[in-house]
Amino acid sequence: MPEVRVDPLTGLKTIVAAERATRPGAGLTAEPAAPIDVENDPFAEGHEDRTPPEVHAVRDEGGADTPGWRVRVVPNLYPALDAESPVPQRDASPDLFSATAATGAHEVIVNAPDSVTSLADLEADQVALAADVWRERMREHAGSAYVHLLVNERREAGASLPHTHAQLYALDFVPAQVARERERFGAYATRTMGGNLLADLVQDEVRRRERIVAIDDEAVLMAPYGARLPYQLMLAPRTPRPRFEDDGPTGARLLHEGLRRLRAHLGASPPLNLWVRTAPRGAEHFAWRIDVLPRLTHLAGLELGTGVHLNVVSPERAASELRDVTPR
Repeated sequence: MPEVRVDPLTGLKTIVAAERATRPGAGLTAEPAAPIDVENDPFAEGHEDRTPPEVHAVRDEGGADTPGWRVRVVPNLYPALDAESPVPQRDASPDLFSATAATGAHEVIVNAPDSVTSLADLEADQVALAADVWRERMREHAGSAYVHLLVNERREAGASLPHTHAQLYALDFVPAQVARERERFGAYATRTMGGNLLADLVQDEVRRRERIVAIDDEAVLMAPYGARLPYQLMLAPRTPRPRFEDDGPTGARLLHEGLRRLRAHLGASPPLNLWVRTAPRGAEHFAWRIDVLPRLTHLAGLELGTGVHLNVVSPERAASELRDVTPR
């Protein structure tokens, strides 16, 4: 029977209605992405002149803006944030119409020189190297109120270019959803005399095992209890730390395994959104994690109108199916 679940980390509600997955036309699979046209790929090695000058790179040889790199960071060519963003003209009714300058930074991290669409198409070592650069760039913007690191894969999930890349937004404000999570971590610590919400959640999930997909020495991969979308995954470190950018394991290899499990089960790497949730400014209690949301179903009037998601694959079923496949 359908049930309403509350995500313990976000407070968001999801209707889990697994029976709807059996209705006509409701099968969930992924079609392979079209091959990338390397000649028109601005992120391909040898096309460094097609991007803004790099601000950071890991390279085996060569100088800045030349071939020989393994991960490369450039400013976004069409930035949503700018350190020089002007202050908007003030409106006569600030209580109704408020606006501030969109100051901050917006970077692109090219995860590999390979012209592939997904992190799952890379070797695990390359994903680990890319994650190290994500961390390095997040540290570079440590003075921001919040740093949001994300990966969009495929146009259906918002990627304007198919070559695998991450984006970093250094914001001068804490987004409302992140602030809400900060408050939930703080309230939980108060109720439990200092307990960590994510650490305790992971411990309980490992004990139960029903939503665990895989575990390694660094991290735990699971289908979240309140998953909003089918086959949603969450990666959490085995030793909780407030910030992803702090020293310690990144969980990149288990993340890579999880993406390959999705690919094996669905027939191809699905369109997806992935982001790193790290501690915002002012968070006394927090723990980083990585959220992975495959885009196998459409957001419709319920989700967009209420913020309540409808998930037709129970997290328990998703975890079981992903446990049983061989990553490929």
